[in-house]
Amino acid sequence: MHSKPMLIVVSGPPGTGKTTLAHRIAAAIGCPAICRDEIKEGMAHATPGFVPGPGDPLTMRTLSTFFDVVGLLIGRGTTVVAEAAFQDRLWNPGLSPLLGRADLRIVHCTTTAEVALERITARTAADPRRAAHEDAKISPDARVRTHNAFQSVDLPVPSITVDTSAEPSLDQIMAFLSR
Repeated sequence: MHSKPMLIVVSGPPGTGKTTLAHRIAAAIGCPAICRDEIKEGMAHATPGFVPGPGDPLTMRTLSTFFDVVGLLIGRGTTVVAEAAFQDRLWNPGLSPLLGRADLRIVHCTTTAEVALERITARTAADPRRAAHEDAKISPDARVRTHNAFQSVDLPVPSITVDTSAEPSLDQIMAFLSR
């Protein structure tokens, strides 16, 4: 009898350290990390003159590509760490079809809006790949409102909330995942 692959969802508002944590978890487990922003950055390379904006066509293709890749890997029996700043309204329809095919766990990242905003500002200035995202176009006030209104993934699966204001304990997260 084969067990199901694990799907570890790393979620939370922008700037909460999700991508860093997703890669740390994936390295500790020995599985791929599928990160929505990294997919979008790769797609932007093939879209000359792309200008990010709310609901732009590339962003919409990224959403479906992300869930296609995660679903393909889970369907092939691969444990996966999936990371994105999706709110429940986007995670839920993408993850619900996978509930019977994977042992789903949610790691919700949280920090203060101020820390998240500092991180977003620093990475936008330091990383030219961030041009594929609309980070620089969102005002700080709007970013704080969005952070505070974030709707976490709400599925009937085990979840843990991790404060990422400082580097979280990987031991605690791995203990949660091994239950």
